[in-house]
Amino acid sequence: MENKIVTFIIDLFNNKGGDLYGGEAVTQLEHGLQAAHFAVLENASDALVTAALLHDIGHLLHDLPDDATDKGIDDLHEALGSQFLEKHFIKEVSEPVKLHVNAKRYLCLVEASYYSTLSPTSQASLLLQGGIMSSFQKDDFEKHEFYKEAVVLRRWDDLAKVPDLITEPIEFYINKIANSLQNN
Repeated sequence: MENKIVTFIIDLFNNKGGDLYGGEAVTQLEHGLQAAHFAVLENASDALVTAALLHDIGHLLHDLPDDATDKGIDDLHEALGSQFLEKHFIKEVSEPVKLHVNAKRYLCLVEASYYSTLSPTSQASLLLQGGIMSSFQKDDFEKHEFYKEAVVLRRWDDLAKVPDLITEPIEFYINKIANSLQNN
């Protein structure tokens, strides 16, 4: 029998995932499925695949418009998403999600060419999210237990913006999601 939280997540993506992912040419659902697809291609753990799939769930949990970034609003989706995930999932899921925005800020500091690889929407949101990390913030970020996982997740996030990319449907991930729940 399917867990209630798994059913809630599938329904959430099926009901709200058709909205465009900010200024990108993919929907929220396509973006999550693509990130999870790239995680599977790299043989990531069930927890990290689940984190990739759900990394932007905060966008589906708030009622802000798709163009919030264009209006100068940081929707704090990483905080909203990780707060939701912490209630139901192991920390190997919630912590990389919590850190994936800071991972973007981190990569802008430690890799000189990273910023230029970001989509225009991601570059715009970077400014709202605190901009490029300082050296002090970098040192603090690297102390987090899951910072490396967050960086890997961030890379999948950046790749997951391909129009018409064929991926598995969300139902493909039901067992991986269930395996990543607390007290499983």
